[in-house]
Amino acid sequence: MRGRRRSNASLLPDQVHWVDADTGEIVNKQLKRAVFLEHFANREPCLIGMEACGGAQHWARRLIEMGHQVKLMPAKFVKAFVIGNKNDPADARAIWMATQMPSKAVAVKTESQQAVLALHRLRQQKIKMRTMQMNSLRGLLSEYGEVMAKSRGALDKAIPGVLARLAERLPAMLIESLRDLWNDLDRLDKQIAEIERRLQTWMKEDKACKAIAAIPGVGLLTATATVASMGDAKAFKSGREFAAWLGLVPKQTGTGGKVQLLGISRRGDTYVRTLLIHGARSVLFHAKHAGTWAEQMQKRRPANVVTVALANKMARTIWAILAHDRPYKQDHVSTRPT
Repeated sequence: MRGRRRSNASLLPDQVHWVDADTGEIVNKQLKRAVFLEHFANREPCLIGMEACGGAQHWARRLIEMGHQVKLMPAKFVKAFVIGNKNDPADARAIWMATQMPSKAVAVKTESQQAVLALHRLRQQKIKMRTMQMNSLRGLLSEYGEVMAKSRGALDKAIPGVLARLAERLPAMLIESLRDLWNDLDRLDKQIAEIERRLQTWMKEDKACKAIAAIPGVGLLTATATVASMGDAKAFKSGREFAAWLGLVPKQTGTGGKVQLLGISRRGDTYVRTLLIHGARSVLFHAKHAGTWAEQMQKRRPANVVTVALANKMARTIWAILAHDRPYKQDHVSTRPT
């Protein structure tokens, strides 16, 4: 390693691969989970590469507390360096190799930030369960000739009459089961609303969330998810790098000096990117004045292209506010430093 004398280690929960800084010896051995932290507590501060998988955030925080530098690598990036058969020693070696490459690491999050992301994951799970139950209810009713529109409002409006008609010719045990399935939708609605209330409470207490919530198109979900996902805003060199990390920039392909730009790369955090695009779409369709820049682009570009472009601009604005600790100003004009 350059600079201070360090060793470089990469690890799985039970496998460690490193190169000794003094002798150049390559070591790849197993470690029991019980002595994992003890092993690194007795070593000088070093760079530790880990695959961003379940539990990696916890181990990264503990290792940072010991004075080590931790680099979390995306699993997709590590996979490219697996040579031969896939096993623990090969995976640990692949992580070590991936750590040497210049790439954007996954941010190590605080426990508070990870708690917010956990609430977002729970909310998404509840929404998925609610959609699944609605489709299941419609599918069961369609077997008896009862068909209704797909919206939730249409379902709630039609279901009492549907169950009353079916009760005349179907067993009571089925009717009660269908009614329970319908009532479960209200229970899931309340659980989703409660999660959103908790996120709202955290947003009111967090300075960064309140600052970016002033941006048009950035609401409760976008503000809390973005702040929790990006970690330290200063880890990104610019707003352009942050937008690229979210996959809001074009893919490139080319050779011989000729570069062709394709659609957006869709790399990075899918959830945050989706929220930003939905927010941009709401600004374009519902705001009275989307801004001169957006209005001019709408005249010459397709709607989806304008939406993604505005989402890219929102991501850059979010980075600028958080990295420079400034409030949002609608009429702000950025200038290059002289």
